[in-house]
Amino acid sequence: MAFLFYFRSPMDNKHYNPQAVEDKWYQYWIDNDLFSSIPDEREPYTIVIPPPNVTGVLHMGHMLNNTIQDVLIRKARMEGKNACWVPGTDHASIATEAKVVAMLKEKGINKSDISREDFLKHAWAWKEKYGGIILEQLKKLGASCDWKRTRFTMEEGLSNAVIHVFVDLYNKGLVYRDTKMVNWDPDGKTTLSDEEVIYKESNSALYHVKYRLDDTDEYIVIATTRPETILGDTAVCVHPEDERYKNLVGKEIEVPLVNRKVKIIADEYVDKEFGTGCLKVTPAHDINDYNLGKKHNLDSIEMLDESGRVKFEGLRYNGMDRFDARKEVVKDLKEQGLLADVKNISNSIGHSERTGAVVESRISTQWFLNMQKFMERNPQVLDAVMNDEITFFPEKFKNTYRHWIENIKDWNISRQLWWGHRIPAWYDAEGNFAVAENEQEAKKQYFEKYGKNADLTQDEDVLDTWFSSWLWPISVFNGFEKDSKDFQYYYPTSDLVTGPDIIFFWVARMVMAGYEFAGQKPFKNVYFTGIVRDKQRRKMSKSLGNSPEPLELIKQYGADGTRMGILLSAPAGNDVLFDEALVEQGRNFCNKIWNAFKLVDSWKIEDNIPEEISASDKTASEWFESRYKHAVNEVHQYFEQYKLSDALMTLYKLTWDDFCSQYLEMIKPKFGSGVGVQTKQKTLELFSNLLKLLHPFMPFITEELYQDLKASIGHKDNELQSLTIVKYPQVFDSLSDIDNRPLMLISEIRNIRNSKGIPAKDALNIVINSKNADIYNKYKLIIQKLAGIGVMDFGSDKPEQSMVFLVDKDEIAVSMEGLIDTAEEKENLLKEISYLEGFLKSVTAKLNNERFVANAKAEIVEKERQKQSDAESKLKSLKEALVVLNKN
Repeated sequence: MAFLFYFRSPMDNKHYNPQAVEDKWYQYWIDNDLFSSIPDEREPYTIVIPPPNVTGVLHMGHMLNNTIQDVLIRKARMEGKNACWVPGTDHASIATEAKVVAMLKEKGINKSDISREDFLKHAWAWKEKYGGIILEQLKKLGASCDWKRTRFTMEEGLSNAVIHVFVDLYNKGLVYRDTKMVNWDPDGKTTLSDEEVIYKESNSALYHVKYRLDDTDEYIVIATTRPETILGDTAVCVHPEDERYKNLVGKEIEVPLVNRKVKIIADEYVDKEFGTGCLKVTPAHDINDYNLGKKHNLDSIEMLDESGRVKFEGLRYNGMDRFDARKEVVKDLKEQGLLADVKNISNSIGHSERTGAVVESRISTQWFLNMQKFMERNPQVLDAVMNDEITFFPEKFKNTYRHWIENIKDWNISRQLWWGHRIPAWYDAEGNFAVAENEQEAKKQYFEKYGKNADLTQDEDVLDTWFSSWLWPISVFNGFEKDSKDFQYYYPTSDLVTGPDIIFFWVARMVMAGYEFAGQKPFKNVYFTGIVRDKQRRKMSKSLGNSPEPLELIKQYGADGTRMGILLSAPAGNDVLFDEALVEQGRNFCNKIWNAFKLVDSWKIEDNIPEEISASDKTASEWFESRYKHAVNEVHQYFEQYKLSDALMTLYKLTWDDFCSQYLEMIKPKFGSGVGVQTKQKTLELFSNLLKLLHPFMPFITEELYQDLKASIGHKDNELQSLTIVKYPQVFDSLSDIDNRPLMLISEIRNIRNSKGIPAKDALNIVINSKNADIYNKYKLIIQKLAGIGVMDFGSDKPEQSMVFLVDKDEIAVSMEGLIDTAEEKENLLKEISYLEGFLKSVTAKLNNERFVANAKAEIVEKERQKQSDAESKLKSLKEALVVLNKN
């Protein structure tokens, strides 16, 4: 392990300074290779990062996702597992190509003016310059990835895997080429899969257009939201049972503006109730019209080009953008008296998931993966999830997954781009082709298939980015190479952390690839994070201005405070309502921990500590150890359920409430005095255990204080052992509940002081009526110190002018002589007695109801009986207190 010349932090700082700590410790972890993993005899624990786009910079979703992954990997590492977190980036075909095209435009270069090879040189140069930014940003967050294993989806090994898989699936008859109606992104100039089309509700107009019946002066009115596509109409369709139009079926009608004569056809697809019950049919620009066209053998007229511009020679709209053309078409229809009406409607419009452009339907020849056949080969893809061989957290996403699998459609896997994995198909001049992993093999196959040699040209298109991402858990471990030791050791991976928005894009497809190519599941558990939203439940975005910059949050609040804030916002699978106040709370928690250590470290050790104080300190440590053990088991249970937010909140309360606010106050010496050596050693031990529990969540401050703590008890620099590999606290097999009545007594007396305005310096005297005085005597010094008690007696005789409360069944009388207004206190007691009598009457009536007792669950009935018993005890105590007050 590399030597670190370690300086203790200046503990006179009132507040923790993350900037002085974070870079130092991250570099130490890297220098000492603490995140690296190689196969050995230990149990592997593996996470593969959802590879962010190479174009990306850190946003709130990344911060949430990677913080969760880091918590899981750090805990596993501390548990002695061989923890391997593989980082990497995705080549992101559409997004990256758009960035490179924009960069070239700034230099006065159009993509169309340069060769593919030159474009790719620019793209690779851009990737090398900007592609690693997000990974460097993750280091600021504390991500403990094995950076030596960083992968990129277009590096040679991973690219070879993609090409191999395409050829393999083609040879199995699962990949095919066909001409179909596809989703088209006019901005990206590429096809999209169904999953890449995001539907948004939009305010639109429904145009009622008049179509003239041939050789008559009569018109049929047809409603459409897209009047510009009139130019491509090749039929009008009505329902065969629509009485309004039955007699017109088979007749011709004239398409407005282009004066094209087309047939009126009948089909049950038409909704008689929508619009006017007549449908214009444009087979080249609508999937439903396309299906009608195939069924009725209609012509298909393409009137939009790949950029979404009108291509129709002889009309003034030629070359216009589709939306500009719509305005002009509506204008011309109106001028010609063919626009009957316009109504405002709300409809769902598909947008490109990558560019945001409104998606067009377009007939195109593309490559597809036959998903039905694929699923027939791999029924485990559904069964594994439904049978919890792959476990989803939260479980509710199983139904979402099942619905998609059961309604799966063929996957359009080709894209009209240059940046990406080029499709390994080679064509001759007539369009005949061969599919192979390289050109030499393609020529060989071509000759075998067609019995001749020919000049072959490789397909211009690339594969969908997700066609490489679905192989990620296999390919990052070189799973397509023979006898890969990494693959044999690390696969299947342990946990996948991702968002539910890519359950179809990525999660389901990785499961498919796992069973098809590796013969087993790709991961054991899937943790679905929520979508990060602001307090108004709006999705965070730069356009709304509601998304803080993660690096700015880290700069202002520290990485640990930022991690804590995002985790406290993030119950599994539910939307994350991010509030910067929680990040501030995280920073405050860091300061609390910092100052707690500063306090304990400042205590001097004294030899002659009175025995009763030593005994009291021992009682305090026993109390906290009980709280600690329960918290440890609770945290492990939350980890098993992937409730990391709840686990962190448990540790927050254990540290802030139990350790800082209670335990340290119990043992804190008087000003100028010291503590016993055993008390200080025990406190440092307990503090060390807290740091171990907190480390996966808050790695920087816990490492800093752990090393400070070890230095304070005499460890030398070269004895440093990083907290990252210290054993994580394990589950306790047996737990004993400690009697918490003394702490409840302290809490009640503090409440009385607050409600009556009694200063802490004014000692109160109490009388405890309990069958178990020993427990209170054991905590006597603690009670006196924390509650400000002077005399603590036992018995049933209450002081005159006392306030009485119950701790469990024990009655505590607090002498209030000279401290309260007797008349006011009587009035308060009478109000409380009246309320409790009403409450007791209600509970008793419920328990006297035989039907309720017979039908309710036993635990519910028992709970009601406990309420009755508690109310009766409290009423008895309050009435006795009233009697005492009435004597005065």
